[in-house]
Amino acid sequence: MYQPLADQIRPDSLDDVVGQQHILGKGGMLRRIVESGQIPNMIFYGPSGTGKTTVARIIAQRTNRSLRKLNATTAGIADIKRIIDELDTFLTPGGVLLYLDEIQYFNKKQQQSLLEFIEDGRITLIASTTENPYFCVFNAILSRSTVFEFKPVAARDVEKAVERAVRIENERRATPLRLEEGVAARIAAACGGDVRKAVNSVELLFSAAMEDGLIRLEDAIAISQRSAMRYDRDGDDHFDILSALMKSLRGSDPDAAMHYLARLLEVGDLIGACRRILCSASEDIGLAWPQAVPIVKACVDSALQLGLPEARLPLAEACLVLATAPKSNTACMAIDAALADVRAGRTGSVPRELQNVHADGTGFEREQGYLYPHDFPHRWVRQQYLPDELKGAHYYEYGDNKTEQAAKRYWDEIKK
Repeated sequence: MYQPLADQIRPDSLDDVVGQQHILGKGGMLRRIVESGQIPNMIFYGPSGTGKTTVARIIAQRTNRSLRKLNATTAGIADIKRIIDELDTFLTPGGVLLYLDEIQYFNKKQQQSLLEFIEDGRITLIASTTENPYFCVFNAILSRSTVFEFKPVAARDVEKAVERAVRIENERRATPLRLEEGVAARIAAACGGDVRKAVNSVELLFSAAMEDGLIRLEDAIAISQRSAMRYDRDGDDHFDILSALMKSLRGSDPDAAMHYLARLLEVGDLIGACRRILCSASEDIGLAWPQAVPIVKACVDSALQLGLPEARLPLAEACLVLATAPKSNTACMAIDAALADVRAGRTGSVPRELQNVHADGTGFEREQGYLYPHDFPHRWVRQQYLPDELKGAHYYEYGDNKTEQAAKRYWDEIKK
């Protein structure tokens, strides 16, 4: 039966695992735990192809427990019950080490069915997930587990795995193949930190090699043109990139804004990019330069009418306008403060002066008495607008930008 090269060459020791030095390097916490032999319940969190399954297999080899593997995409309660039925039998004399891949696909009931056995130690759980475990794994499981984050593998480390895969492929051949200069580096750089993807690329290049025995750089480029993209429209990558775009705009970094916009456009997420850009115009630039809102709205409307790839032009313009504009979040802070009062029940009756005029002469103790500001100098007159219960409440603070400071000077002079 065919076995992918990436599965055949999985490392058998922690020393052969590429990347993850923050947890597997000398003195790393996970390495020390594995070497101690006292394996706790653990959750491995990180993108695909970063070594989660490989490390779980290495751990299983170091314990006296029976290894059972489930993939939550296909397993159910019946599979869990079969494992539970094996407990305390000759099949599992030392207990069970359960490797549960893609735990985020188990619902609450399925996850909770393991709790009793995790609690008394008959099952040691090692679960892996590509989604943030604090969102997808229930608290009862999290409280009994230690979370380790696996990060995308750096290109220089992936290149070691590529060279190992090439060496193994050549050992199987009567006539070894040669790599054109730059092939290994290209594969390592284009895989997006996914070692499995890089090794699969090596296997594909070897299977499609030409008769002259040379693996060409142009072929490596052809199979890896878009492979570096990590994106799941419903997953962490989606929200991480959107968040990074908005924070780059807020942080006035036009280069970073261009980078994250490009990543969104490359996968066709036009709507996500437009929403964050529109939001940033009001949330982050705000009153420091109110003209940003109509300018950005015009750019977004143009982008949606044009569609990709032309939409990249007005959206790039909008991002550069926002990234280089002065910043103010006073509007955001003011409305959030007002909402906090309203949600806390601090409202009160609308002052009589502000009520609808139809109430006059219908039994109220006095006429409305509203003072029309346009009848007074500078179009302003002192009167109470907030309810009595909130009299004196203060939500808006002028920002230190020139636009808001000019407004402050204007009103300070009038209101004295």
